[in-house]
Amino acid sequence: MIRHIPNLITAARLVLAIVFFALLSAYQYKGRGDPMLLNVALATYTVALFSDFLDGYLARKWKVQSVFGRIVDPFVDKVLVLGSFVFFAGKNFIIPDPAMDDRHVVKTITGIAPGIVVILLARELLVTTLRAVTESQGGNFGAAWSGKLKMVCQSVTILVILLYVNSLHSLEEQGFEPAARYFRNFCIAVTVAVTVFSGLLYLRRGRTIYESTTAAS
Repeated sequence: MIRHIPNLITAARLVLAIVFFALLSAYQYKGRGDPMLLNVALATYTVALFSDFLDGYLARKWKVQSVFGRIVDPFVDKVLVLGSFVFFAGKNFIIPDPAMDDRHVVKTITGIAPGIVVILLARELLVTTLRAVTESQGGNFGAAWSGKLKMVCQSVTILVILLYVNSLHSLEEQGFEPAARYFRNFCIAVTVAVTVFSGLLYLRRGRTIYESTTAAS
């Protein structure tokens, strides 16, 4: 029974991701949906984030790594992270841009623009393609440290954004909103930079493996 616990935690995280997205769908900044929905979404995401650490830790501690875990765990991680950024760039977090006179000019309260989502998705598609091509030729294309760093940055940034939006009213009242916004934007910028850097490292790694495989054949 113990050997199945990490996989059960991974499966539970997928359920939490679905609940998280349902909460974000029902919520709208200064619109429909109770603001409490975002508080529940924050708690749900925090539990999901902790479960990501827990299932890997238990699998290593009990030496029960499985094919299911190797496939489903990164899949759930990508669904949770990329799905979060897609929602953050969507209509539920759009507000008028106070810097523009035209009220039809909008921005997101999360600081996430569609272009950022495109960059994150492009990196994942690139790495998935490189992995498929490399391993089809007998090469090893396992996870690298840059990929793990990218995942940490993205996960932390999502948490920072949720905390920022949840606490926005209090931040404005206490005069901390500009500093909090700058920190949020800093986290987003670091995440984008690390994501691009990670993609380039994987691209170089894929090229090296391809050239060595070609030379050997």
